Amino acid sequence: MVSIVIAIHVTVCVAMCVIILLQQGKGAEVGAVFGGSSQTVFGASGAGNALTKTTWAFAIIFFASSIFLALASARRVTGSIFEGRAAASSVMPASKQSPKSANPAAPAPAGQNPAGAGTPGTAK
Repeated sequence: MVSIVIAIHVTVCVAMCVIILLQQGKGAEVGAVFGGSSQTVFGASGAGNALTKTTWAFAIIFFASSIFLALASARRVTGSIFEGRAAASSVMPASKQSPKSANPAAPAPAGQNPAGAGTPGTAK
């Protein structure tokens, strides 16, 4: 359903661009594009009436499809960008979470060197 509305929305957008550009500006003739006057291109009533009605119809379709697409995309959202890191850490498996009551690592005994390096002042 959303794909159909997107196709209609894009088609209406392109059609509105063309129709708005064809409309008569202040002191300009739309028929000059086609090599004649505006009355001969769109009939005796001129371009203003037909193009204005078409523009209004496409504008209504455009706004309705925009609202539908906005509501449809809002329904698909499952999370929020405002959720903090606390929520992200709670979804981690228990095996990957660090225990909260764990003691820090105990230092190595004085006689053993865990890294295998010599003690300062002795040569290897």
